[in-house]
Amino acid sequence: MIVMRNIVKVYKNGKLEIRALDGVSLTVAKGEFIAVAGPSGSGKSTLMQIIGCIDPPTEGEYILDGQDVLKHSEDDLAEIRNQKIGFVFQKFNLLPKFDALTNVEIPLIYRGEDRKVSREKAIKVLKAVGLGDRVHHRPNELSGGQQQRVAIARALAGNPPLILADEPTGNLDSRAGREIMDIFNELNQSGQTLVIITHDPGVAQKAGRIIYLQDGRIVEEK
Repeated sequence: MIVMRNIVKVYKNGKLEIRALDGVSLTVAKGEFIAVAGPSGSGKSTLMQIIGCIDPPTEGEYILDGQDVLKHSEDDLAEIRNQKIGFVFQKFNLLPKFDALTNVEIPLIYRGEDRKVSREKAIKVLKAVGLGDRVHHRPNELSGGQQQRVAIARALAGNPPLILADEPTGNLDSRAGREIMDIFNELNQSGQTLVIITHDPGVAQKAGRIIYLQDGRIVEEK
């Protein structure tokens, strides 16, 4: 699913160069569940942006599901993100004026899917994450854990081959965090490929493999 070779990312601030990633090589097989862990400033967020085709590396090679990401235009990358990656964020990023159902189906509508089909898909994935009885609730009528479930349903609705989650339990209490990780484990057992970025060792331990970053380099794998 993911092949990265010697990924380098350098940010420039005037004459100052910050080497956020320094020769990262990483392979993630289809159906694998990995966690990328490390302290603040280790390069986790930068790696997530590159995996998510949001920010290109300065050097290196990145193959995502058989496609050479670095050879594509910005428009192509937007299409790759839309078709191949489901994003789950720490802050949920739900639209507050819309109910759970609409939040989940909007990305499908943007993809040009028929409204009836997109609604059926949205209801199906909301039921899959345990929110079949909350489809018409707005975000402010849902708990933090329920809002994150909506975000996961939104990521799953387009059936992407990769789910990329950035600190998905960071804004949740411990119980809700465990419930979200249980959902990720169930998804993985059904064959979904997942990459989670986390600073929480307990969350990282739930993954099948842990990649530890420090100072922009992989220092350990478990």
